[in-house]
Amino acid sequence: MFLNPDVDRLAMVCDMTVDDHGEITDYRFYPAVFRSHARLTYDQVWNWLSGATPPEGEVHRRLQPQVQTLYDLFKVLGEARGKRGAIDFETIETMMLFNEQGKIENIVPVYRNDAHRLIEECMLAANVCASDFLRSRRQPCLYRIHEGPTAEKLEALRNFLKEFGLGLGGGDEPTARDYALLLDSIKTRPDAQLLQTVMLRSLRQAMYSPDNVGHFGLSYEHYTHFTSPIRRYPDLLVHRAIKAVLTGTHYTPGKWDDIGLHCSMTERRADEATRDVSNWLKCYYMLDRIGETFAGTIAAVVPFGIFVALDEVYVEGLVHVSELGEEYFAFDSVKHLMLGERTGRRYRLGDRLQVRLVRANLETGRIDFVLADPT
Repeated sequence: MFLNPDVDRLAMVCDMTVDDHGEITDYRFYPAVFRSHARLTYDQVWNWLSGATPPEGEVHRRLQPQVQTLYDLFKVLGEARGKRGAIDFETIETMMLFNEQGKIENIVPVYRNDAHRLIEECMLAANVCASDFLRSRRQPCLYRIHEGPTAEKLEALRNFLKEFGLGLGGGDEPTARDYALLLDSIKTRPDAQLLQTVMLRSLRQAMYSPDNVGHFGLSYEHYTHFTSPIRRYPDLLVHRAIKAVLTGTHYTPGKWDDIGLHCSMTERRADEATRDVSNWLKCYYMLDRIGETFAGTIAAVVPFGIFVALDEVYVEGLVHVSELGEEYFAFDSVKHLMLGERTGRRYRLGDRLQVRLVRANLETGRIDFVLADPT
């Protein structure tokens, strides 16, 4: 649903007071009717903020001071995030461009700018206020929780980092700040993407639960999802809980533990469905390119082979272990590599390769490569 301008929409408002240090000093929730003045794109707003292009038209010129004020708010919220020690992994998302016949013409990266981050920081602030509002009033809800790494994953990460002369602070219980400091120290290294990937995989998945254990990655003591009730059921439950508190009642939709498990499971299922559709479309796109050679990076190492992410088309496929060479290759899960038993040849996460496309299976959504220059 688009937020078309000059149309009344119902909303639950989180009205916050933020000081010069990015700290939320007060907030309140209330139902309201709002009317948007304009429908803007992220790129459009970023062009205004960066000075690339000025606002066009009287309506946009009137909005410019408000957008600039919001950008100033973003900066202080960003500083507070840094002081808090939240982890900020930079990942590349992609978008498929279709032609008039409905066929994929290209797959391109989507770059985040400060207009995207501005909205994200505002949503984070509203989510924190929602969790605090319900927690302080003893109204059960679904928190968005994220626990730190398990002891096994932490040990594997530290062993991997030792190979690069790096260490993660925090001892047996590192904090998000320890991760953030390490990320900041490696961001100019040529192997930064490799190290970030391994650090990211050491963490657990976030989930929904009525038991508040905090959010490790964002470095919050309490956090929930409030900002997307149209597309996420947990957010809708949070809205209902807030409305119940505002009217002096209590919201009990059922067993909160069961609801949390169900919402976490359906989130995983939705993610898998998205990946399945994306993989099918990418297979369809690559059918016409069988036999071509591509440059890529090893994105994952698994017992049955290596997954290679291509540079220019943002497609990932498998080089089966049987295609790596005429010898036995041992899988090392700690070092994220395949090691040839006879020759010592290694294929490690982050290594560069030339591969040739040999199969794109629409039924399984699988793309298969072989090494373009086997030795």
